[in-house]
This record gives sequence, C-alpha cells and structure tokens, in this order.
Amino acid sequence: MSDLYQHGTGDVLVERRDDGVLLITINRPERYNSLTMPMFEEMNQIWADVERDDQTRVVVVTGAGNAFCTGMDVAQPDPTPEQTLAMLETERKRVATVLRIEKPIISAINGPAVGYGLSTALLADISIAADDAVLIEGHTKVGVTAGDHAALIWPLLVGMAKTKYYVLTSEKLSGAEAERIGLVSLSVPREQVLPRAMEVASQLARGSQQALRFTKRALNTWLTNAVPQHELSSALEIIDFASADYAEARQAFREKRPVDFPSARIASAPAN
Repeated sequence: MSDLYQHGTGDVLVERRDDGVLLITINRPERYNSLTMPMFEEMNQIWADVERDDQTRVVVVTGAGNAFCTGMDVAQPDPTPEQTLAMLETERKRVATVLRIEKPIISAINGPAVGYGLSTALLADISIAADDAVLIEGHTKVGVTAGDHAALIWPLLVGMAKTKYYVLTSEKLSGAEAERIGLVSLSVPREQVLPRAMEVASQLARGSQQALRFTKRALNTWLTNAVPQHELSSALEIIDFASADYAEARQAFREKRPVDFPSARIASAPAN
C-alpha cells in the first residue's frame, strides 16, 4: 500500500483493487459508521492522500455493515470549543480537497447516510444508493446550521424548493426517492450497490484518464464557484455548536427523549 493511507485507527479501511480502483470503507458498523473526533482528521488525510496518489484512477467510498455513515457519533464526550473549531476547519479543508481531486469519486450508499455521511455521499461525482437506504440531511434536528455540504451542492442537484424542504425539515428520503428527484445518480437493490459501484469504477478506470479528469474539472467549476456559500454555512455551524439548542439536542439523545429546543419555547405572557 506504500506509505499512503497509513493513519492507523482501523476505523477507516483503504484497499487497492484492480485497474487502479481504490476502495475506502468507513468501518464502525457497530455504531452505524458514525465518526469519532479523530476520524474527521483521518478522513481529511485520506482524501489528501488520494489527491497525490499516482496509482489510483477512481475512488469508491462505502460503509461497513448495514450503514453508509450516520455523521458524528453524538454518544462521545462533548467536544471542547477548541476541538469544535479544529474539527470544522478540518471539514472545510476536506470539502476543498474533494472538490479539487480530479480522479472520479463514486459513493456506494449501502444504508443510512446522515449529516457528514450524506455530505460524503453527495460530494462524490457518481452516487449509487440502495433503494431502501435512508438519507437525512439532519443538521437542523440537532440544532445546528446545515454547514458541511447542503448550501454548496443541494441547490445544484435538486433546485432550491426541494433543497429548502428537505434541509430545513431534515425529513428522510429513501434511495429510490433520492434518485427520482435527482439527489443521487442511481438507486439499485441493496445487494447490488457495491458491485454496481465497482463496475462503474472499473469502467472509468479503463477510460481516457485525461478526458475524465478534465471533464470533472470543468463540471466542478459549478461547485467551486459556490464555495463562499459553503464557507458561510460552515461559519454559522461553528456558532451553533456553542448554542443551548445543540447542548439540549445532545442531552436529549443520551436520555432517549424528544428534543426541547430552548429557542423554540414560547415565552409566558407577562402577568397583568
């Protein structure tokens, strides 16, 4: 594997396949492939490695077990303000790197994709979802701005009306419905997700690499032009991580009860 991709936690697996295809697997199936704090930096480093990896032509990213990735593991200890700022700066760099990588990226969405997981899925050049996969943007449900990808890519994929509906409500979509509205490239039966992704990857790996990379570079101009929207949403998300609403959402999750957002409470009428 050379000296690339040796970042050590075992929570992300990287495997070279034939024809220059690289398979990245988020590997915490017991936690639905949710990310610990160190995993954000690990994923960021892996994408940086992909960019400088001369042996790789196409990348496939998927999740172990029955999930793709369900975002940050909210069961872990609350991050300090310094950790939060570092994580979101890492995320800003990840998005910039993914947009800059000229090799095609394919997401094999084998199960639930939420928050960071959905970001990883949708920022891929080709996204292949299980018909019954559950896709949720999710940020507003935990009291934070949708900051890691939604303002950047959703309007380009599905238009502003669908974007505002699904991003503001955090309503779930199936993979089949996501394909119908144009959020993902394809939906297929669950057992076909990774084989189909690998088939497409192999096809692209045998194609003209210069033509594919130049075409991706040209198309990604639509996304790179929208980076200011992404950076604004990320900055607002940083603010929200210090809010009472986010603290309440984390506590409610731990206590397995409905969230009672402080900002949504109706103030009592003043006494006469």
